[in-house]
Amino acid sequence: MNEQIEPATDEGFEAILDYLKETRGFDFTGYKRSSLMRRVGRRMSVISCEDYGDYLDHLQANSDEFGALFNTILINVTNFFRDPDAWDYLQSDIVPMILAERSPDDQIRVWSAGCASGEEAYSLAIVLAESLGLEQFRQRVKIYATDVDEEALAQARQAAYTAKDLEDLPSEYVQRYFEHTAGRYVFHKDLRRSVIFGRNDLVQDAPISRIDLLVCRNTLMYFTADTQTNILRKLHFALVPRGVLFMGKAEMLLSHSRIFDPVNLRYRIFRKVPTGIQNTSPFGHPLIPERRSSLEQVDELRALTFDSNPVAQVVVTADDALALANQQAQQIFTLTDRDIGRPLRDLEISYRPVELRPYIEQVRMERRAVRVKDVEWQRGPGEVLALELHISPLISLSDDIVGVSVVFHDVTTNHRLLAELATANRQRENAYEELQSTTEELETTNEELQSTVEELETTNEELQSTNEELETTNEELQSTNDELQTINNTLRDRTSELDDVNEFLESVLTSLRAGVVVVNQQMRVVAWNAGAEDLWGLRSEEAEGEHLLNLDIGLPVAELRPVVRPALADASFTEQVVLEAVNRRGRSVTVRIACGALRNRRGESAGAILVMETLDGISDALPDVKQGTARGDGDRR
Repeated sequence: MNEQIEPATDEGFEAILDYLKETRGFDFTGYKRSSLMRRVGRRMSVISCEDYGDYLDHLQANSDEFGALFNTILINVTNFFRDPDAWDYLQSDIVPMILAERSPDDQIRVWSAGCASGEEAYSLAIVLAESLGLEQFRQRVKIYATDVDEEALAQARQAAYTAKDLEDLPSEYVQRYFEHTAGRYVFHKDLRRSVIFGRNDLVQDAPISRIDLLVCRNTLMYFTADTQTNILRKLHFALVPRGVLFMGKAEMLLSHSRIFDPVNLRYRIFRKVPTGIQNTSPFGHPLIPERRSSLEQVDELRALTFDSNPVAQVVVTADDALALANQQAQQIFTLTDRDIGRPLRDLEISYRPVELRPYIEQVRMERRAVRVKDVEWQRGPGEVLALELHISPLISLSDDIVGVSVVFHDVTTNHRLLAELATANRQRENAYEELQSTTEELETTNEELQSTVEELETTNEELQSTNEELETTNEELQSTNDELQTINNTLRDRTSELDDVNEFLESVLTSLRAGVVVVNQQMRVVAWNAGAEDLWGLRSEEAEGEHLLNLDIGLPVAELRPVVRPALADASFTEQVVLEAVNRRGRSVTVRIACGALRNRRGESAGAILVMETLDGISDALPDVKQGTARGDGDRR
């Protein structure tokens, strides 16, 4: 990685870094100053701090500010299968190569350094589960996912993501590896046990050891060149011999070629160079320059070493001839020295226990190792061998394939013991992880209970306040009820008075022998006394509410219009008319009708009063009586 010139540092800024290291245990002195100063400045602008000294005072006085600053510095940008082409290459070429170089029961240890919220770690789990199968994945794989951000690790342990987080993930992966629960997608619990999350500071903490595949993508870019060198030494130590390092597209490793060799520079995949070996092929195989050995019998030693190998091995030349077969291979496959040099197709080993030639051709074409698992061979009556074949290309210094090595691992004898040990280890690890998970759940439950207690206390206070308010409301309602009772008594008294007034008015109208009719401004009858009923034979309930001119009685009511209309308009109007009519007994009578305005308290006309009497037997004082009655009624109204 090319070094960049750091900007001039500031004593106040360095004081902030020293304070963070001393009080919080986080050492950011190895980070690039330009990135750090930009992110600290962003936080300072949020709280309106002018210089680093003021911000340091703010940090010392406000403990909550550290969390906000930490989240600003450690920007966790991640998603599933970030840079898909690189992940496709990892799945199609690198993982099969790693598996082919290990025995069927070897544990596969993977480290995701800088895992953030867990997407990278679960992407690795999906890749390995696809290559091994779910059962083998659960038995053999351990993925260690680390970060310095505790908040991000807590989120990663939940393994719960939104639909937007999974939008770039193939639908078959979503269906196979996630459960849809409460609107979120949760990684399957039985596979989740193989992923272990923990805090690790790449700058200060010791690395995890014996790692087969180490993924550290877009993390070193935040550190200075010297810090990157120290971290890379730790990553080199963490890997097993020929272990694989998978980095981000922004990280080149060009200055560290002495400890890592590129497998694919485009996708930033490297292999560990064992200590003391400086040159390797593009595919990670050590290339030892030819030199004259000081040992006189080196060829004999090589032959004896190959021949005494307890694992059966044969070597096929580039033109498909059997070049070498060690003693174990000769014994198992009944080969002899006469078979050396013969074409492979003429030998039984070419098709038994498995068809070898297609795999050998695949190794030559793809220039990578191939592993063939679960091969069962009926060697003899009642004797069944379980074999696993490792087929690897032999590459010369000129990068040519000069042959192919085929190793036959006999996994029959120790298969059951290894399976039992693996089961016991898995159960122990599962028990530990379940214990850890239970501890985390208990801590979470304790926090939830504490929160519930606080909520109940708050609710109790709110209920107490509500009770006081209800008591106050009850007192107000009691006061209102007393007021309503007083109003009710007043209304009852007024109703009684009105009843007396109505009774008085009714008695006045009843006492008058003349017929009295009262109409409103619409000329509708509002009063019809007994005299009118006796005169015309129409009861009060039949007349009241009807229009005066629509009454069907012996009186020619149409001729009353010229008399009534002026009374409705003029409060001082009075007039008398004499009409011929027929009474209720069917007799012709002469009726004198006096009409006057019905005046309200303001002296305005509110209707008209008509007083009707036949002229037979009327005293000379009758007109005065009728006019007086009309005026008296009007005054009373």
